[in-house]
Amino acid sequence: MPFKTILAIIQGVEDAERVSDCAGALAARHEAHLIGLHAEALPVPYTSAIGFPDAEFIQASAGVNEERSKKIEAIFRQRTAGAGITAEWRSLESFSGDSAHSGIASARSCDLVVAAQAGSDGASPDVDALLYDAGRPVLVTPHDAPCLASFRRVIVAWNGSREAARAAFDALPFILEAEGTEILVVDPPEGQAAAEAGADIAAALERHGANVTVHTEASHGAATDDIIRDRLAATGADLLVLGAYSHSWLKELLFGGVTRTVLQSMPVTAFLSR
Repeated sequence: MPFKTILAIIQGVEDAERVSDCAGALAARHEAHLIGLHAEALPVPYTSAIGFPDAEFIQASAGVNEERSKKIEAIFRQRTAGAGITAEWRSLESFSGDSAHSGIASARSCDLVVAAQAGSDGASPDVDALLYDAGRPVLVTPHDAPCLASFRRVIVAWNGSREAARAAFDALPFILEAEGTEILVVDPPEGQAAAEAGADIAAALERHGANVTVHTEASHGAATDDIIRDRLAATGADLLVLGAYSHSWLKELLFGGVTRTVLQSMPVTAFLSR
């Protein structure tokens, strides 16, 4: 089943071209309708020395926001104009100014959300909000890798969790197009033979027509995200499918984890569901 409605979450000028290019190419491949969305922060009503709202400051801030929003819209329209797709633009305002928070309602009516990985300056939409509240899969485009509309080799990070199952089946359109998909199991459950780990999900995907293999590894104390990164490099995979925050969100926030690594520095495109 192809993706027919795609939402591009654009946080700022810095990620506008990359997200527009990736989302536009995906929409063209799947013959999908594309929605571009950006939110600006509502001006904070500072008060003057005599206690009245500073109307001049509010007006100036609103003007800057409008100018930036129009610039981002122009980039989106320019980068998607020749893609042969239907596209629309949604410009919003919110107290936070975060495009992901503002885009949750729109995301719930889409098949796929596209957002940028955090840049070196840390400016990026709050993808966590989309993962927890939108109920839709999110494709995270890395800042140092090519934008792709289809993927040759896919790795599904499998730990048997609800989140991993959701991600694997949500990603079927990509998995079915790929030359091969690997189910990667790190530290199979105790008492389970290595050959059995990941066998059921591999068989389920094969029944859809996917070409699937299973690979298991013991961590020997190494971080799971490092093992995944090494496996991506070893196989040449260009898409990672991951169940987001299958462990505690607070634990990952405090101590790190695979989802945090994906959102910040994973070198390939990542497909996340929760």
